[in-house]
Amino acid sequence: TMTLARRDGLLILGAVGGLCLVSWVYLLRMAGMDMRTTSWSVDYAWMTFAMWLVMMAAMMIPSATPMMLIFAQVNRNRARTATPVIPTGLFFGGYLLAWAAFSLAATGLQWALHVSTLMSPASLRVGPLAGGVLFLLAGAYQWTPFKTACLRRCASPLDFLLGEWRDGSAGALVMGIRYGGYCIGCCALLMALLFAAGVMNLVWVAALAGVVLVEKLLPPGRWANQVVGVVLLLVGAGMLISQ
Repeated sequence: TMTLARRDGLLILGAVGGLCLVSWVYLLRMAGMDMRTTSWSVDYAWMTFAMWLVMMAAMMIPSATPMMLIFAQVNRNRARTATPVIPTGLFFGGYLLAWAAFSLAATGLQWALHVSTLMSPASLRVGPLAGGVLFLLAGAYQWTPFKTACLRRCASPLDFLLGEWRDGSAGALVMGIRYGGYCIGCCALLMALLFAAGVMNLVWVAALAGVVLVEKLLPPGRWANQVVGVVLLLVGAGMLISQ
């Protein structure tokens, strides 16, 4: 017979895999669409927000999988001691809610860049000068204590749950939002690099998702994000020098 742990694991991996697949299919469809516009409308803003939200789901859900598995394990332990179980789905919903807020901010920034003519409406990316500055900022951020602190919380699910546990459905939602907040603190400037590479550049979407996954899966320590930081600083410097 299938154990409870194995069943939960398969359910979570199935849900994660399904969401990722749907997200990537949606992104591939959007990549074939003409996203150029001369002026923003409500429909275009909504489409842009949906694009950012799906991109964040495609990039961040894989790296959140270990947290979902550990959360389910904690729930199983609570069930054995007749302690009320906290819905994993609500926790996950809170996590996505945090990234929805980030997607809303990214949509606003894209609109501002478009209006200020800093972003090309054809390529959906900023010029080399602004792009180089973005890479330098993202590279420097990789070395900051704030990045390290957020990464430690984000990459250590059990430590996060021990320090942040809240009971009840509302507690599950708040925990998910807070966990998402730490992940945003960890990855926001990496995501902002899409403004330099092209917002719908799926090669970069996949590459950044890989960087995030590696940072979270490697043992806690600063060398991984520092190496990424050096690479980003070099790319940014190269872009500015070539001007």
